[in-house]
Amino acid sequence: MSRTTLDLWVGAFVAAGFGALLFLALKVGNLASFNTGQTYEVKAEFANIGGLKVRAPVKSAGVVVGRVANIGFDNQSYEAKVTLDLDSQYHFPRDTSAKILTSGLLGEQYIGLEAGGDPKMLKNGDQLRLTQSAVVLENLISQFLFNKAAEGKGNNK
Repeated sequence: MSRTTLDLWVGAFVAAGFGALLFLALKVGNLASFNTGQTYEVKAEFANIGGLKVRAPVKSAGVVVGRVANIGFDNQSYEAKVTLDLDSQYHFPRDTSAKILTSGLLGEQYIGLEAGGDPKMLKNGDQLRLTQSAVVLENLISQFLFNKAAEGKGNNK
């Protein structure tokens, strides 16, 4: 095996390794699934979005039906405004509810849609009225500790 052939194989192996690292980086950053299909925009307001990020998945029945397009803050209502880009092949009733959920115990956060029963469907620019904020683990722990401390004070009387 000549030196040039060996160098060629090493170069091909290194290039494949860089390609694999690039793929993994895109996958971790939620950028691996480039969707160029038609979408429609739906807005929702949440009191607390926790660690939700732009490009987070929007799921219904476990199926990814869209992505979070934008996250902002409303100075009037003091709530987070979230813009969702839903794939145009999926249609949801106007009374659909949105929840911020977590994959696993400490996994990524995503928005879960639960379809309602209204015969009229959401269209571009509509707003979801029924929303449920993220469950923040730190708030649950502090509430639990506060309740335990209050129980301890009640037993000392």
